[in-house]
Parts: sequence; C-alpha cells; structure tokens
Amino acid sequence: MELGIYNFGELTPDPATGHSIPAHRRMRDLIDEIELADRVGLDVFGVGEHHRADFVVSSPAVVLAAAAAGTERIRLSSAVSVIASDDPVRVFQDFSTLDLLSDGRAEIMAGKGGFTESFPLFGCDLADHDELFAEMLELLLQARDSEQITWAGRHRPAIDGLGVYPRPLQARLPIWVANTGNPKSAIRAGTLGLPLALGLIWDPPQRLAPVAKVHRRAAARAGHGPQPPFSINGTGYIAESTEKAIGESFEPFAAIMNRIGKERGWEPLTRARYEETCALEGPNFVGSPEDVAEKILYQHEIFGHDRTLIHFAIGSLAHAGVKRSIELLGTEVAPTVRRALGRT
Repeated sequence: MELGIYNFGELTPDPATGHSIPAHRRMRDLIDEIELADRVGLDVFGVGEHHRADFVVSSPAVVLAAAAAGTERIRLSSAVSVIASDDPVRVFQDFSTLDLLSDGRAEIMAGKGGFTESFPLFGCDLADHDELFAEMLELLLQARDSEQITWAGRHRPAIDGLGVYPRPLQARLPIWVANTGNPKSAIRAGTLGLPLALGLIWDPPQRLAPVAKVHRRAAARAGHGPQPPFSINGTGYIAESTEKAIGESFEPFAAIMNRIGKERGWEPLTRARYEETCALEGPNFVGSPEDVAEKILYQHEIFGHDRTLIHFAIGSLAHAGVKRSIELLGTEVAPTVRRALGRT
C-alpha cells in the first residue's frame, strides 16, 4: 500500500489567540512538510486547490513545482484540481511541466471541490456543475492521451487538431478522480478506467464500502484490467499517544469545521463526537502510531485499497506538531502497515 499526505495550506486562526500566521510563512512551512515527507519515505504528497481567505494554495502545480526541487522520490499530486472551473488543457500543461521538473513524479487528482468560490471567480455557472465536470474531465483525458486533439463541448470553445505541449516525462500522466461517496462519480471513474480517491469526512468507512464495489464493477464492465487503483483519503493527526493526538487536534479541527458548518447548516462539533470519529470504526486517522496503523489495516479489510492519504492538518495546528505527525507516519505507521500487508 502507498501511504502519503495531503494538505490545503490552512490559514485558519489559532482558536486560542485568534491570530493566523502570515501567508508567506505558511507556504514555507508547507514546502518544509513536503520535503520531510520525502525524507521519511512516504509515497505521495497532495496539495489542494482553494480560493478562500482561509487557505493559501490556489495553484497546486506552482507549490508542487517548488517542492520538486527539494525532493527526490515522493510523488507530487493535486488534492484536488477543480477542473470544472478551470481550463483542463492548462491544468494538463501545468502538471506536465511539473512532471518534467520532478523527473516523472506528477499526478492530477481531479474533483468538483468542496467549495464553490472558484465558479463565480472564473465565470462558471454552478447550475452546470456536474455536466461541467464530466465535460472537462473528458477534455483533460484527451490532452493526456493525445498530443494532437480535436474536441468540442458545450462549455468551452472547440479545439480542432491542435497540439498540447509540453508532454510529460511519464508515458501516461496519472489522473485520479476524487469522490466523497457519490456512486455516479465512482461509476464514471470506473467506466473510464481511472483511479478513484474516496474522501472520508463524517461517514463510517463501512457505510462507504459500496463505493469501492461500484467503481470496480464499472471498470470490469468496461473491460479495464487490471482494476484501477483505489485510495482512501481522510483527516488525521498522529502523536505519541492517542490522548495527546486528540487533545492537540480537537480545538483547531473544531474551529475550522464549525466555521464551515455555519455556512452549511451542520451541528457544532463536540469533543465527544470528535472522539467517535477517531475511534477504530470512525473516519479520522487521529491517534498514536499503533492506533493509526490499526485503523489503516482495518479499512484495508473493508476496501482492499491501494493507497491511504491523510490530511495533515485541519486547522491551525502548530508546524512542529504537523512535522512530528509526518515523522511518525513515515517511520512507525508505514513500516507496520507494509509488514502486515506483506509489502515493502
């Protein structure tokens, strides 16, 4: 199993002080975290795209290109690229450029995004959300699979026999589809033979097991073999003990989730509810190295997945704590999981 991290470059205020760190310092910390993940032997680092004041990253490819210079082995992915409000040809060019800079380590994780700010910002109609995503994904795949493309759709000017450059170092730039439990999206990814990244937010993993099944069935019906990879993505924080991990992460996690929750009508997150999500059957990877390794293996029994990515970190967690989480994931959790699954 591949193990890695994703991060949005949070700029959320510290719930204790009300202050946020400066954007330039958060960006330096993010590059430092990616370089550390590479040094401790993790497989993937993903950076998300947002267009809000509480996140510093709006252009994942630029951040990952900066990280490419200080890393050697780790794969560099978006988490996600919001292709429904972007130009997929440009997204492909950006990640193809990243692939050249990183000696073939770039990936794209395409998704609809968890927020809507990018749609009015770039002149897109939210009413066309799903149709836009399907159409832009089709164009992104054409740019990946053919140097010269001819394409026409409803939401972007047609392309008639034009070349898309530069081409990546990898023969086929990996493109994943991000999903939060939507069976229709899982079927679409499977039918196209694309890897699927399932995000765990509040639902217990057992409840989302059918998503993996419909993805695999769709891929098999479409004649794709071997089965396209499947990833589990969830939030987390690792410390020397589970009590410490929950204690250090709850307030920052609750602060951001409750602020977003006001926008979406969620109930306030309580400490008791948070602890439920951190239990073995819950979605969050929060705990000691032993407990996090046990949870990854527990979820592998449910999904049989190929990759686990953990979001370090939600909210204003201290950079030192995030770095310690990364170290524990790479040096203690990853070896335990790989041994248990008979992989190195």
